[in-house]
Amino acid sequence: MSQGARSGVMLLVVTSVLWGTTGTAASFAQGVSPLAIGAVSLGVGGLLQGAIALGAIRAARQALRAHRRTVIVGALGVAVYPLAFYSSMDLGGVALGTVISLGSAPIASGVLERVVDGVRLTSRWWCAAVLGIAGCALLGSAEAAQSGQAGGISVASSVALGLLAGASYAAYSWSAGRLMSAGLPRRAAMGSVFAAGGLLLLPVLLALGAPLLATTQNVLVATYLALIPMFVGYVLFGVALSRVPASTATTVTLLEPAVAAMLAVLVVGEHVTIPGWVGMALIAAGLLVLVAVPHRAAPPPRPARSSGPHVV
Repeated sequence: MSQGARSGVMLLVVTSVLWGTTGTAASFAQGVSPLAIGAVSLGVGGLLQGAIALGAIRAARQALRAHRRTVIVGALGVAVYPLAFYSSMDLGGVALGTVISLGSAPIASGVLERVVDGVRLTSRWWCAAVLGIAGCALLGSAEAAQSGQAGGISVASSVALGLLAGASYAAYSWSAGRLMSAGLPRRAAMGSVFAAGGLLLLPVLLALGAPLLATTQNVLVATYLALIPMFVGYVLFGVALSRVPASTATTVTLLEPAVAAMLAVLVVGEHVTIPGWVGMALIAAGLLVLVAVPHRAAPPPRPARSSGPHVV
């Protein structure tokens, strides 16, 4: 792995730690809809991304117009992801929602890169993905058993929403990476996708966000989610995407469920069983494979067409 790719993976690890705090932080908001939590986190965070990248977006406006379909796909992913993600956690618990959302994202990302861009996924990626997904599954099942979730409909809905979150996460990761591979500057690519997604989330925030201002605690939770995991986290994520493929990025961020479980133990006081710890060990093993094992580089993706991606 090249030095640039290695630094990209390290940035993704930091990002995953920040993202892993979202479930615990959101649990401190009282009387707030998960849709409102999702809208404020990526809605405000996305608009901030656009604000700091406004100059780059203006400079690249012609290229962005040429790749507008890629931007639209990414914006839709940004808008759908937080709504599905926080709703999944609300229905099935933090562990289950996080595990399904992040565990399904590498597969969705790999399918996008393979089918749309023609990228051959390496055996190293498959090994890391299998280890990470297996760890997430083991950790999630252990945490779900501990939480004693009842009601098949709620659990099934949580899983469905988690799968939707994983697919939308893969979509905006792929879109931003595709824009950068087409020659757009990182700030223009990330800023345009996240600003457009943030605009799509504004109606949800305006309709459901009043309880976020009801108490000082809710205001602090909303501010933290928007500024730290979402704004700072996605700035780091954008830098990382300029150095590693989206499939690698979504695999590394499988670390997030492990971080969420650790915070549940240290902050909330939950108990993690032995299978849960084994799951976290498998996730760590997947990261080590991704970072440390030498590999032959996969062929680069085909250049993006100016008319936008062929969405299948």
